[in-house]
Amino acid sequence: MTKKLLTLCLIFTSFSAFSQLKGRITDQNNAPLPFVNIYLENSFTGTTSNDKGYYELNLSSTDTYTIVFQFLGYKTVRKEVQINAFPYTLDATLIEEQISLNEVVINSEENPADIIMRKAIASRKSNLEKINAFKANFYSRGLIRIKNAPEKFFGQELDDFMVGLDSTRTGILYLSETISEIAYLRPDKLKEKIIASKVSGDNNGFSFNTASDVDFNFYNNTIELGNQIISPIADYAFNYYRYKLEGVFYDDKGNLINKIKVIPKRENDRIFSGHIYIVDNQWTIYAVTLDITGIQAQIPPAEVITITQNFSYSDKDQLWVKLSQGIDFGYSLFGFKGDGRYTAVYSDYNFSPELTKKSFGKEILSFASEANKKDSIYWKGIRPVPLTDEEVSDYLVKDSIQTVRESKPYLDSIDAKNNSFKIQNLLFGYSHRNSFEDWSIGYSSPLSDFQFNTVQGYNSKLNFYYRRNQDEYRRFFSANATLQYGVSDERLRATAGFRYKFNNINKPFLSISGGVETQQFNKAQPILPLLNSVSSLFFEDNYMKIFDRSFAEVGYSQEISNGINMYGNLAYERRKALVNTTDQVFFNEEEDAYTSNNPQLPYSFEVPAFDTHQLLKFNFNMRFNFGQDYLSYPDSKVNIPNSRFPTLYAGYEKGFAASEQQYNYDQLKLRLAQQFNVCNKGDFKYNIKAGTFINADDIGFMDYYHPNGNETHVGTSSTYLNVFNNLPYYALSTNTSYLEMHAEHDFKGLLLSRVPLLNKLNYNLVIGAHAFATERQKPYQEFSIGLDNIGFKKFRFLRVDYVRSYQNGYQGDAVIFGLKFLNIIE
Repeated sequence: MTKKLLTLCLIFTSFSAFSQLKGRITDQNNAPLPFVNIYLENSFTGTTSNDKGYYELNLSSTDTYTIVFQFLGYKTVRKEVQINAFPYTLDATLIEEQISLNEVVINSEENPADIIMRKAIASRKSNLEKINAFKANFYSRGLIRIKNAPEKFFGQELDDFMVGLDSTRTGILYLSETISEIAYLRPDKLKEKIIASKVSGDNNGFSFNTASDVDFNFYNNTIELGNQIISPIADYAFNYYRYKLEGVFYDDKGNLINKIKVIPKRENDRIFSGHIYIVDNQWTIYAVTLDITGIQAQIPPAEVITITQNFSYSDKDQLWVKLSQGIDFGYSLFGFKGDGRYTAVYSDYNFSPELTKKSFGKEILSFASEANKKDSIYWKGIRPVPLTDEEVSDYLVKDSIQTVRESKPYLDSIDAKNNSFKIQNLLFGYSHRNSFEDWSIGYSSPLSDFQFNTVQGYNSKLNFYYRRNQDEYRRFFSANATLQYGVSDERLRATAGFRYKFNNINKPFLSISGGVETQQFNKAQPILPLLNSVSSLFFEDNYMKIFDRSFAEVGYSQEISNGINMYGNLAYERRKALVNTTDQVFFNEEEDAYTSNNPQLPYSFEVPAFDTHQLLKFNFNMRFNFGQDYLSYPDSKVNIPNSRFPTLYAGYEKGFAASEQQYNYDQLKLRLAQQFNVCNKGDFKYNIKAGTFINADDIGFMDYYHPNGNETHVGTSSTYLNVFNNLPYYALSTNTSYLEMHAEHDFKGLLLSRVPLLNKLNYNLVIGAHAFATERQKPYQEFSIGLDNIGFKKFRFLRVDYVRSYQNGYQGDAVIFGLKFLNIIE
């Protein structure tokens, strides 16, 4: 009895501590108004209404308050109330704003909207710099719905992932909330501490809704939304937008607000459409309601993304400050359709915090202790935006069945259904899973790795695997074994290995492997087995050159400090040369013939590429991500690379204890790579490599440095920063000093959007420059121009480039057809 009384007292105390003003907001027709700003006058203590118009505002004590209700398109309402006890109900009815052009003096020589926007653009930078620093409370809710969900995807049943859907397979797929404290220092320092986190159906879950992900500031020239999107008040906005003044109105403080329609000049530019509201004479943003399509943002799954922001003015701070933000979106891809919304509420601003650069480190997100353990009483008292009935139901359903779904009988029943063996599994692979103990075992389809080369003939791999996860994937152990049989060389080869991840903070990995395999002379695998199979059988071009490698290897890697990673491995290798064993081809042209398996002597079929030998090989590499930020989750660390700084790679490779002295060598390696956005001009990327060999005059050809070539005229990656697309595979291989440089610039529609007809296709123009220099050969250069983002509707996996190469003069031309999905298939 005492325990029950204590519990009741705690509950009563909890409700009393959360002093709530609540109510419902409607229009003149009693229809609910969602996303209304509700706040205390002359403060930044506020909230917003939910989809049904309900709101809750947490107050510190009973008192007399003036409550402000502000909503775009409606007159602002003030209500003074004397609150003597909580909870206190205060409803409000808002009346539509009378937006008129009567008070606007029309100048026939210039569009009045252009005059207003020029002044807003001229004031952009000063308005951006008005806020030097602040602290605030931040609330975020993320919701994703699915509509008419398919029952299967690529043959896999989805019922286990689609919990809580109705009879039409429609409902909430994801629901989460966060309460956090944020701190900001101009120009770009932002850190966040999450006080509470809640994920529907996962009482141990941590929401991924963060303030930095939705930090959309339209006073910046561009907004990061997958790509850089041009702000309607960017310095160069008139190159992208037209404007129309749709009317004016006065806010509750007598400020004249201009409602400006934002109209794209070209439909496929990276731009918004919708409305921006500008405060007259101050030329600040009062509110925005802006749309962008998935095509414009180049986010294929997205249909339309809508960003809504509302600002409020504080007489005390003399600032217009964002109070709330909504991001609504629809999506559609591979039969999955739905919509969602991310709601953000900013409150309790402090614009005089004691913040300096020293207040900010590389950790930009952290979690308070027990952040994901807050109960429903806590959330009911602190949640600034009430849940809708749909959201309440989702929490109840998913949280109530979570225990059942995690129980051994339930998981065993799911496994029994999914683990049943079918005859087709002999050809298409099989996986057996124990969900309760979180391990799985299985083998791959032998058809998936079926290929052809002139050494092994037709060959296939059979991969066996085992994996056991611990701590929700933060630690895991995996083991694998591979069998490969070549029909022509009648040889069975096998490898095996295991890998262990110790934690998810600095991510230490230990791996041990060994066996016998075939390996390309260029270990970067410049030609995919599928492409080599097609080029060999159909065109009699056997580009892939391989040798036999028997090995035993141990490797270790981890992050030793934020942004500094090390990778090391030691291997014993026995190398043996291989020769062609088949000349099979589907189409045999008289002028065509297979070359030998010796990449240095392609027409010498009797001379092996090298003598059989063995050695120990040591590799040690470091990676430096300068300026790297990170997110600290409990027992996990998520690194965020900083595009303002390049990534540096430094490596040392040594071959030693070889069976013949000539195969011993040393190599020093450096690499510098970076990708960054050039405002509205697109994305620029570069990759620079340099290295030198020591005592390497007669080493094995597989230990040379091989710049990646391409003779198939098929590209297999999204960028060409690691390949020369008009270079034979081993034409520039070297065992001396070398320098390799690649650069690409993707204009992201900047130029083609201005070309009639082409601007309808939403293609991207990409230009590239590539060079390779070494001691003993003339420098090689390639220049390319191409079209990317080619495809149909949402499926844009194609790219086409024209390449011209030079080496001591003009060398040749090529057209490269980029199939960006091939490397995923492989």
